[in-house]
Amino acid sequence: MMKSVRRLALGLVVLSTVSLCAQTAARRPIGLDDRYAIKDVGSPEVSPDGKWVVYTVSHADRKEDGFDTDLWLTAFDGSRTVRLTNSPADESDPHWSPDGQSIAFLSSRQNEDDASQVWLINPSGGEAERVTEIKSGVDELHWSPDGKQLLLVISDADTVEEGGTDSTWKKTPRPIVIDRFSFMSDYTGFLGKIRKHLYLFDLATKKLTQITTDPRYSEEGAAWSPDGKQIAFVSKRGDDPDRTDDWNIYLVEPAAGATVHQLTTYAGSDNWPDWGSPLAFSPDGKQIAYLQGGDPKLIYYTVQKLAVIPVSGGAATILDASLDRDASTPVWTPDGKRIRFIVVDDGTRQVAEVPAAGGPVTRVVTGRRTVSSLSRGGDHWAVISATTDKPGELYAVDGASLRPLSHQNDAWLDSVQVSPAQEISYKSKDGTEIHGFAITPASPKGSKPWPAILRIHGGPVSQHENDFDFDWQIMAAHGYLVLAANPRGSSGRGEKFATAIWADWGNKDVQDVLGAVDWAVKSGLADSTRLGVGGWSYGSMLTNYTIATTQRFKAATSGAGISDILAGYGTDMYVREYQYELGTPWANTAGWLKVSFPFLHADRITTPTLFMGGEKDMNVPVRNAMQMYEALSSLGVKTELVVYPGQWHGFGKPSYMNDRLKRYLAWYDRFIPGVQ
Repeated sequence: MMKSVRRLALGLVVLSTVSLCAQTAARRPIGLDDRYAIKDVGSPEVSPDGKWVVYTVSHADRKEDGFDTDLWLTAFDGSRTVRLTNSPADESDPHWSPDGQSIAFLSSRQNEDDASQVWLINPSGGEAERVTEIKSGVDELHWSPDGKQLLLVISDADTVEEGGTDSTWKKTPRPIVIDRFSFMSDYTGFLGKIRKHLYLFDLATKKLTQITTDPRYSEEGAAWSPDGKQIAFVSKRGDDPDRTDDWNIYLVEPAAGATVHQLTTYAGSDNWPDWGSPLAFSPDGKQIAYLQGGDPKLIYYTVQKLAVIPVSGGAATILDASLDRDASTPVWTPDGKRIRFIVVDDGTRQVAEVPAAGGPVTRVVTGRRTVSSLSRGGDHWAVISATTDKPGELYAVDGASLRPLSHQNDAWLDSVQVSPAQEISYKSKDGTEIHGFAITPASPKGSKPWPAILRIHGGPVSQHENDFDFDWQIMAAHGYLVLAANPRGSSGRGEKFATAIWADWGNKDVQDVLGAVDWAVKSGLADSTRLGVGGWSYGSMLTNYTIATTQRFKAATSGAGISDILAGYGTDMYVREYQYELGTPWANTAGWLKVSFPFLHADRITTPTLFMGGEKDMNVPVRNAMQMYEALSSLGVKTELVVYPGQWHGFGKPSYMNDRLKRYLAWYDRFIPGVQ
């Protein structure tokens, strides 16, 4: 599958498409201010006639210290590009009307409460019109096939909880009353009784009709049948949905009080909304394509399979059973005979295709790239594609080739030196083959071997991939060799590879990431006396496992991680996952203590370590970084703790993102000699 391959004694290396000779003297190194120049292209939707593509373009706003997203429109033949919106508020989730005469989108513009409403805009230009005024805002929108109604997903409006009337709490926030098993979520906070439900919005009369009403359940990921007579959605139901990940697909007629019918019965996850993959009716409306998870006890370590199920009921059929790779975003071909989808495969995301009746999976869009979206209008297909040397842009799919439709980052790329990335392959300590990336400085400040930073991805079931990574580029521009490994536990290499670290964190995966350092040292790229390590989320956890295992690193940065796993039980959002993988602390105390060894054996750590976290993080709360900071402080190891006010697990302020990177570099420079 790999192209332009050179086999070396130390591993497999795929050279980046960036040519060093193309880096002219006129180009400058990438700096922190370039964050404000890079455009993030996403959410493409091809018009019904296939002639246009609407998409979003986001950029960091220095003045507002946030991100602004606008809508753009490009002709499929590349002849014309138009910017549709230019407001300081975000415009997102664009959808063409069935007749192609209007585009609906979500935006919080003109809303003091910051709730997203539905807006309509003519693709020929003009001002957008707000069509909804819903107190809690709109989470999803979907045009009816006849274009007369919108299917909306709306959260319940905030209601008065126990403890008083609205007048009681005018100046003082109401107490938070918790009675749920799963009671917190990052970016949301504490979870109460609020649920999401389906509504119909009539565009002519502005009438809003609630379809689903059961206060015990939420409905998400909705889709219309082609004839407009049914709506499919996903929901977790049963005695206590908080205790499982058993999402299923349901059907309901588009009318108030309609009866909900369960379509799938698989005990695991069917099209879990967190996967970000839509339900897809076949053109004749007789089948639905969706994702089916694996063994529910394996939670996120399983591979998501592409499945189809008859709308009339019956057994689901797995179409890619032999693939052993995550699938997402199914889109039917116009004749309904095949389904295209995105497949996560060994550092890439590609477009594949499979017969709807079953058969071999073939690749449509290949290459060492990351495809993040897939859309069809008529016979025309479009994707967002990125590589290590170029941020994502909009492309038309012409056969097996990609033709650029957007050029949002071209001018910026012409002005900077991009550090070249190589794909690497090496053997871990036990002989397992591991893949990853090495990013060399575009303008080295010294000769090889270079000081090196080992960067570890989060997840753990995720991957470093052929995508443009701003952090890699900043570190390489500063003079560091950047190493990014995909250890066992990563996605892209199949379920066995991912589950190899099941309930055994910090063992095989530590050896795997250390193998990247060994590879770089043996190849003459990295200086063994000038090494740093760092990561965020599980990348932070694995950093802590690594520095508790070896003292070879001169400095470490550890953001939003946990080392005392016992402290996570009931204080973060992973109670189900903990119990699936580790059991309860009182039933498997030894297992919990085993994976807590960076904290319980903090006395083995000698590496100066910078700890970080977001103040509001409920994914991996900052209290975990506080514990490790206090432990190293007690031991006399050089350490520092940085807490970012108001931030969740992922930061929303560009200034904090840049500050974090500056602190990374300052920390490494302080303890790793010879960089400046």
